[in-house]
Amino acid sequence: MSASATPAPPAGGRFSTGFTRLCKGLAVVLFLAHVLVQLFPSAATYLTLIPARTIPFAWNLVTAGYIEQTIPGAIVSILGLLLFGKVLEPLWGAKELLKFIFIVNLSTSACVFVTTIMLYYITQEESYLYTPLSGFYGVLSGLLVGIKQNLPDQELDLFVLKISAKWIPSIVAFISVAVSLFMMESMSYLPTILFGIYMSWIYLRYFQRRLEVGLKGDPSDEFSFSSFFPGFLRPVLDPIASIFHKLFCGRSTRSEGTGQTLDGSQFPGSGSIESNRRRERGQRALEKRLAEKLAAVRNTEETPPKQQQQREDAEDDASDKV
Repeated sequence: MSASATPAPPAGGRFSTGFTRLCKGLAVVLFLAHVLVQLFPSAATYLTLIPARTIPFAWNLVTAGYIEQTIPGAIVSILGLLLFGKVLEPLWGAKELLKFIFIVNLSTSACVFVTTIMLYYITQEESYLYTPLSGFYGVLSGLLVGIKQNLPDQELDLFVLKISAKWIPSIVAFISVAVSLFMMESMSYLPTILFGIYMSWIYLRYFQRRLEVGLKGDPSDEFSFSSFFPGFLRPVLDPIASIFHKLFCGRSTRSEGTGQTLDGSQFPGSGSIESNRRRERGQRALEKRLAEKLAAVRNTEETPPKQQQQREDAEDDASDKV
């Protein structure tokens, strides 16, 4: 679905209404999880991500993302889930949105776990192993990437500024890095936000099934890795991005039934061409379905007169024989 054909999120008085059932249910989960760790602090030991205990308690890779240990964190996560989910669920469907949240949450927690282990071996600081890590920030960052993909030109009012949705994930990442320079507790949120942005981009770029066009991923230039950065940095980032593309996605991902390669970074402009082709295929498929339905309706309307004419011809033949 192209950005131009994508419905914009409601504005004005409707912005606080119309939350989806799935997001409401997940918001209740976040709220109850926060209440649980507040009433029973020992539960955080079994539900948050503590790298030194993750090997026996592997479920922490899933549960940690839904545990908010502070009241402000719980409020931000619940509101962000409701607002961002209201935009994306009508586009993806409840099943795909739930799948996206699960994959981004799990992959982000796994990356944070590996990062903390590496930092421990580098610095020998045991705090990296025993600090409880949790929060829904990784998924929220991933939802922002989804909005960037589907509504890149949608302008969002942030206080006195109007910012296009395509820049929101980059701004969030920049602010998080800047704030971490002045906060000692940055380890509790910075890797989660950055990995949430990157892992959601990896999934949407290469693996998400797009049934309306029969492809996996989004190879368009508008959703390339360098699109998260200002234009003057892209000539430097594109060669680096191509290296990581070959490293992590060396085998070309091909769409089922079409045989087309989602390797848009190898040929300049190929992403835009592929994006136009997808829109054209979707439009042709829609026109074909409408034509089939119209033909079926016409056949239904024409069948009774034909049968009546056949009966009249048969009666005329019988009268001639008599």
